[in-house]
Amino acid sequence: MSKRINTKKTTMKTVSTEIKDAVEKTEVVSTAEEKKKADKPKEESKKKADKPKEESKKKADEPKEEPKKKAEEPKEEPKEKTDKPKEESKKKVAKSKTVTRKRAVRSKTVTEEKVAEPKTTTKKKTVRSKAATKEKADATKEKIAEIEEKAATPKTTTEQNIPMEQPDLGPRRSVAFIGSECYPFVKTGGLGDVMSALPKALAKLNLDVKVILPRYKCIPQEYQEKMEYRGSFYMNLCSDGKQYYVGIMEYQEDGVVYDFIDNDEFFSWGNPYTNLIDDIPKFCYFAKASLAALNYLDWTPDVVHCHDWQAALVPLYLRTSFSDTDVGRAIAVLTIHNLRFQGVYDRKMIQYWSGLPDYVFNKDCLTQNWLDANMLKGGIDYCNKVTTVSNTYAEEIQTEEYGEGLAEHLRYHQNKILGIVNGIDTDIWNPATDKLLASNYDAESVIKNKKVNKKALQEALGLDVDENKMVIGLISRLTNQKGLDLVNDVIPGIMDGNTQVVVLGTGDSQYEDTFRYYENKYKGSFCAYIAYNENVAHNIYAGCDALLVPSRFEPCGLTQLISMRYGAVPIVRETGGLKDTVQPYNVFENTGNGFTFDRYESGLLYDAINRAKTLYFENRKCWDDMVIRDMNKDVSWEKSAKQYKDMYVGLTPRY
Repeated sequence: MSKRINTKKTTMKTVSTEIKDAVEKTEVVSTAEEKKKADKPKEESKKKADKPKEESKKKADEPKEEPKKKAEEPKEEPKEKTDKPKEESKKKVAKSKTVTRKRAVRSKTVTEEKVAEPKTTTKKKTVRSKAATKEKADATKEKIAEIEEKAATPKTTTEQNIPMEQPDLGPRRSVAFIGSECYPFVKTGGLGDVMSALPKALAKLNLDVKVILPRYKCIPQEYQEKMEYRGSFYMNLCSDGKQYYVGIMEYQEDGVVYDFIDNDEFFSWGNPYTNLIDDIPKFCYFAKASLAALNYLDWTPDVVHCHDWQAALVPLYLRTSFSDTDVGRAIAVLTIHNLRFQGVYDRKMIQYWSGLPDYVFNKDCLTQNWLDANMLKGGIDYCNKVTTVSNTYAEEIQTEEYGEGLAEHLRYHQNKILGIVNGIDTDIWNPATDKLLASNYDAESVIKNKKVNKKALQEALGLDVDENKMVIGLISRLTNQKGLDLVNDVIPGIMDGNTQVVVLGTGDSQYEDTFRYYENKYKGSFCAYIAYNENVAHNIYAGCDALLVPSRFEPCGLTQLISMRYGAVPIVRETGGLKDTVQPYNVFENTGNGFTFDRYESGLLYDAINRAKTLYFENRKCWDDMVIRDMNKDVSWEKSAKQYKDMYVGLTPRY
């Protein structure tokens, strides 16, 4: 019986600890029964005569023979033995010289031979154990039945002690990002933020990501020193076969590999963009050198994701100069961050420096008119997918109002256009950990701690220190795209003594001069910080109550996302990404996360600002509710990165 239980235990390795304890109890009862069902006296005498070494040897051999032996025994044996306790007891007393074997419950080792006790003692033990043995035997049967039932029941993952499966991150893809700027190396606008945050978000989704950038001389020295040399070669560039040096310097951070194309002849300028004819050879070289570097490194991406006109020639090179290479089999994706900038230059210049075949210079591809070629237009024609940085902007650019001369071309390629809203890097833009702030805060402490940051901002920028005044911020490039002509119109009307305005940015001189004028006119209430300063920007987001984004058009916009992250209510025009990310406040339901206006008119902007001021001064409870809603809104890259990954997988179904 004991061996049968042991055999069952061997086949039930996945049974829980509770069941194992039950088996151990069963062994105790089985051991008692084994004493009672001893074989005939002659056999017992024979066992007694055997030496301890023979017993040990027999004991060692028992596991192999015991299962067969026990299988042949009738199942009714325990009952039969229980029915004749007195007879067995008498036999044991009569044969008191017979030594019985006793097995320890835990160690299961054979104990020393035990001299038979006097008749009276044996009788007492037998009488005492008779009822207990029957009771334990019944309990044993119940436990065995329970064990068999549980063993037959399918086990859960936890019961089987099988490690929990890791979350399925889906099929792995390799993506090469090619763009002209990336924070923190070099940044002039929103492109730098996207090139920084999106690759890191994709790396967290199990994508193999590489970012290719020009190695500008203006890249901070701390990053230059950490770059590692990966190799160099010479590449044909121009239509006459002129060769140029291509160096590759590598830097790694946050699961992303950054490869910098090194050539002093093209990237020695302090500013990435000169808006001069020099940009033609610079970005023709960069587009081709990026693919040549991938080929040299033997790194074959599934997708080549290029950004804006500076990298728009990449899809053309993939299908022409690199068509017979492994890199040439990659899918090409082109993201338009701002359609206004298209890379339109002299056609003959582009034709010479790019070295592209003549057949791509036609009206459906690169040719803009009889004089000019359009790099972005050619990229749209040759890529597999065109993305924009918001859903609304993807629709707007196909209209004449927002199409910037390419509306017809984009409508022709409308089936390849997809809008995906940008996110922000919530590690950088996090008021709870931002070291640049006077006081950190989250959604629970924003109402209290934002006052501390407002006071610090007022003191730093020379404004009247008063926590009851409403502070409105404006962080922007100072260009007509940003709706600054509307702002100029409404400033006199909103400066009522209870409102303060802070402007941060640089750009067109007409706007810079206008804001300086207002600073002198409304001393203590208006500040014009004509420059871009990261420290000041963080403190404006944290210290102001509302943020103006009245853009004429806005592909996505990041300032409204950052302002919500920092608890500053956005006041925006319903265009592009502003429309997709800011829901207008509903006074009746106390819902929404900002104030909006639709048509590009100064009167509508003025009305939106006044609605915000009314809620701020007359119903602070509802205002505070909106601030908390804004801070709880998910503005990270997580959702957008998943959309990009789904797009990559859909474009590369060969896995």
